[in-house]
Amino acid sequence: MKTPEELRHKLRRQWQNGKLREQRLLDHSAWPLTLPIGKPSPAQINNEISAVRKHIELWRKVTTGGIDWQPVNYRSTAEAVQLPLNWVLQSADEWIDAMADATIRQEYLLLSTILADVDLLFHPLLIRQRQQLLSRGVEETIKACEVALQLESGCAEGKPLRALSVAGCDSKFFERNRTLVGKLLELRFGQQVIDRGLEFFLGALDESEHWLLIAPLEAGLLPFRQLRVRSSELAQTPLPGTHLLIVENERSFYQLPSLPDTIAILGAGLNLSWMQAAWIRNKNIAYWGDIDTWGLSMLATARSYQPALMPILMDEETFECCNKEKAVAEPVTAGESTSSQLTEQEKALYLRLCRSEKGRLEQEFIPDNLVQEAIARWYD
Repeated sequence: MKTPEELRHKLRRQWQNGKLREQRLLDHSAWPLTLPIGKPSPAQINNEISAVRKHIELWRKVTTGGIDWQPVNYRSTAEAVQLPLNWVLQSADEWIDAMADATIRQEYLLLSTILADVDLLFHPLLIRQRQQLLSRGVEETIKACEVALQLESGCAEGKPLRALSVAGCDSKFFERNRTLVGKLLELRFGQQVIDRGLEFFLGALDESEHWLLIAPLEAGLLPFRQLRVRSSELAQTPLPGTHLLIVENERSFYQLPSLPDTIAILGAGLNLSWMQAAWIRNKNIAYWGDIDTWGLSMLATARSYQPALMPILMDEETFECCNKEKAVAEPVTAGESTSSQLTEQEKALYLRLCRSEKGRLEQEFIPDNLVQEAIARWYD
């Protein structure tokens, strides 16, 4: 026997589920939606008749959707009791009205405005990525969709992305919207956009000048203890050693143990396209990053370049071990959809982190002994 507010709470939770949201906003066959209300037990009819009457009155006041009223017979009543058994919603508009939540209503209005102005191909992604869209704004999101429709493979002809004049975008447009444009292009052209990298796919000059920290974990393996190298140069410069440890953040350097024949590359962050270099395939590779949605997204990207790599300390067991004291909120997630490059266990962890209030465990907060044990297992 559920109250209207209990079912409203359930509907609000469902709005937070990207797949359900996509289905109900795009698939007409998702409607009508029937929510069982339940009926009072004979004991409640006998002993809590005032509560049952209040329950009935609450449902009589509900004006959104339709209430399925049916007569129910009880031994203790002379006549059948008319009870609300189901709440039936006929459309997405009724779903929004039924939730009675001002924030969700505003999100729905913004999404509706965006979807009305962009290509149908992009609708599922935009609905799943609603948090990023809301922070980006209506006009910027619509502009990103316009740009993604006009871009073609090789269209940059060697110019940097900031110099592209597409759909009237400004020079900072790609800096602000790179991730979204990449995902939109993936819908048009497939996995090759991610596999090759945005600049490579568009034929644009890579101006990122991303610097990586190179650190040999065995003395004498390189003629320096640490060196910064451009990612573009690293892709063309084979490194010695048999083992390669790729670490998301530079600040985790102090946690790394000494290891024979091993070089660590730190600070790559999202810039992982250099991992496509042919010389890397001959190495025994490990990847270690933060346990959050962005960290797992980077792991997926790294694995798309080097499928044989081994992830280190990026699993649910590690998160469970450390999250109570060290986990924090992830300011902005990488989206609710999971990459095909993640294992089923990693996908489950990704979705858990997406929905958690504290879904981020930064790698430097993992105890040193766990780090060194995990790296030793990989090396052995």
